[in-house]
Amino acid sequence: MSKAKRALEWAKTLIIVLLSTSAILLAWQTGLFNDYLAALPLFGSVADLMRGATGVTEPGGAAIKEAARPFSIVITNEEGGRHGVRYDIDVRDAIYESTSSILVEALGSASAPAEISEVEWRSALSGAGVFYEYVTPVRLSVLDGWLGARMTDTVEDARLRRVFVAFGEDRSRLYYQEHDSGIFYGADTASAAGKTQGLETYAANGAVFAFETGITGSENAPYMLIMPGIDHPDVRAASVGSSETLLQIAISAFGHENETYTTYYLGADTLVCVGTQFNIRIFTDGRVMYRRTDIPAPDEEPRDPGKSELIEMARIIVADSVGETCGSADVVFESFESDGDAAYVTFGYYIAGGRVFLYEDRHAAKITITYGMVTESELFFGNFTFTGEYTRLPPERQALAAAGGEFMLCYSDTGTEILQPFWVKYGF
Repeated sequence: MSKAKRALEWAKTLIIVLLSTSAILLAWQTGLFNDYLAALPLFGSVADLMRGATGVTEPGGAAIKEAARPFSIVITNEEGGRHGVRYDIDVRDAIYESTSSILVEALGSASAPAEISEVEWRSALSGAGVFYEYVTPVRLSVLDGWLGARMTDTVEDARLRRVFVAFGEDRSRLYYQEHDSGIFYGADTASAAGKTQGLETYAANGAVFAFETGITGSENAPYMLIMPGIDHPDVRAASVGSSETLLQIAISAFGHENETYTTYYLGADTLVCVGTQFNIRIFTDGRVMYRRTDIPAPDEEPRDPGKSELIEMARIIVADSVGETCGSADVVFESFESDGDAAYVTFGYYIAGGRVFLYEDRHAAKITITYGMVTESELFFGNFTFTGEYTRLPPERQALAAAGGEFMLCYSDTGTEILQPFWVKYGF
C-alpha cells in the first residue's frame, strides 16, 4: 500500500473513532444513553480490519432500478407531520414508486425557476409536499432519462441533491437548492394537487430536518433529515465466486460472449483473458479490470453523446455485472467527470441506507467512456447480505452534535466477514 493510501486509511479510521467517541461522551454527559452505552460497538485494531474475507457466494442478486434513486424521501402532510424514510429500502422504494409521478409532472411542467430566499425555502418545507434527497449531487437533465420528464433548459441544467414538490390548493410548486452555488429556486408547475391522494396513509414517524432541532452543528447541515431509531443491521460480506465465474459475467456484460479469446494465469492469483478487441484481468479479491483495445482514433469523427446517455451506457454495464451479484445491496450512481475526450462514471455499494466503503477507497464500479465507447472499467465484485443481527448506535440527534455537520451511515469492508454500521461525517 502506498503512503498516500495508508494515510487515507488511517484518516478514515481516526474520523470514525473521533466521531463515535464524541457521540459517546456527549451521551454520557447528557445521561440520555445510560441504558444502552454498554451495547455500543467497540472498534478493533487496524490489523483486525485488514484481515481477509471468508466465504463464497454464487452469483444472483439485486438489479439496478435507476442509476440512482433518492437516498431519503419525506412526505409532509397538511398538519405538518412528517413521514421520513431512509434505512428501510423496501419502504423507500414503495414510496418512490407511488410518488415519482408527482416529481415527473412537477419537473415536466415547471416554469422558468426564480431565485428565492432561504426563508421561503424553509417555509415551503414546513408545508405539505414530498421531499427527495440524493446521496450525491445529480443534474436534473440526468433525471430526464430515469423519470421520463421533459424539462425546460433553465431547469434541466441545475445540479442538486434535494428537491421538494409543495402541494398547493390547486397546483404544485417546485423548489430546489442548486448545489454548486447554494442558491434556492422556486418554480410554478401545472402539476395538479389531486396527486396527493393516497399520501395520507403515511403517518408521521418523528422525522425532522436538522434546522428544526436547534442542535449545535445543525447550522452546517440544516436540511439533513434526522430520523428516529438507533438499531441498524449488521452485514455479511462475501466473495462472489471463482475467477472463472467473474470472467464469464464480465465477458457477457461487455458484449464479448461471441468473440474468440484465450485465458492464462499470471502468477497464482491473476486470471488474464485476451480477445481480439479486449483484455480482462481478474484478481482473487473480486476486482476485474477491463480494457478495450480497438479504440477509434480522434480523427474518425467519434460520437458525442450527452451526459445522460454516457451515464446510461455505464449503468447498463454495471447492472449486468456487479449489479447481478451484490445480494441485498444496491449499486448507486455517485459521480460523473469528464476530461477532454474521456468521461468517468462511478458507482458505489449501498445497503440499509448506508454506504459500503471498500478497501483502498475503491468504487463498486468505475467506467471510462472514450469517443462514445466503453474503453476501460474497474469492477469490484462483492456480495452483501443481512446477518439478522443489529448494532445499536447513538441517536442521530447526538451524532449530529458530535459530527458538527452532516453525517451518514456507513459500513467498512476491509476484509472482515461481518460489517457493523457506524456514523461518519458525510463526504466523497
